[in-house]
Amino acid sequence: MDLRIKGRVALVMAAGGGLGSAIALALAAEGAAVAVSDQNQEALDDTVTRIRAAGGQAYGVRADLADLASVSAMVEQVRSALGDPDILVNNSGGPPPSTAAAVAPDQWRSQFESMVLSLMHLTDLLLPAMKRKGWGRIITSTSSGVVAPIPNLGMSNTLRMALLGWSKTLANEVASDGICVNVVLPGRIATDRIRALDEARAAREGMTYKDIVAASTGSIPAGRYGRPEEYGDVVAFLASDRAAFITGSVVRVDGGMIPSI
Repeated sequence: MDLRIKGRVALVMAAGGGLGSAIALALAAEGAAVAVSDQNQEALDDTVTRIRAAGGQAYGVRADLADLASVSAMVEQVRSALGDPDILVNNSGGPPPSTAAAVAPDQWRSQFESMVLSLMHLTDLLLPAMKRKGWGRIITSTSSGVVAPIPNLGMSNTLRMALLGWSKTLANEVASDGICVNVVLPGRIATDRIRALDEARAAREGMTYKDIVAASTGSIPAGRYGRPEEYGDVVAFLASDRAAFITGSVVRVDGGMIPSI
């Protein structure tokens, strides 16, 4: 299936590894010119190298989502190199494990600014050009915790829920401009972050890492963790011309794991 995004410009955040890198690779494979951003320069360079090695077009620019000035400067660099992005993939690293209670106010504030406010600001910078073109895709990668809160991820569950409400509201505001706004939820996808969370749970519960993976896999009807490229392919479809009537939606890529309807 031709997704008809060849020649489109995409910007993928937190693309130095994990889901962000997989998304960038999927978009590049469909012919999009992909700008990738990350705070870690080495990881960012690796993603750019992988895209180019596969025959894709990639441009890397470092940015710190905790610094709005850095985000604004990154957008200007992308515009100079590739033009205005048609596709934005909002993605950010997750906060450290925590309960919902007894989190210091400064920690809430810091995580909100880097995980939520920065992505809203970034989207606002790109929306005017999308409106002028009458075409755009804004896809926000969050967490299954927004529909089924995950124990010991209190900050993540809470802050990512804000992105869910924002995305749905924005979708209604810009649908008539030809802009689709959607949220994608990963289940247990085999990334370094999931491994780190599994290892932390193993230490917390006095179990082995292998036992934690077995228990987690047992809760997934598909019987396995997802592959990053499977997640990237779903995002690439939502970013495509063929997904023009999908907006305001929450799409799960979880192998059936999330228990709610």
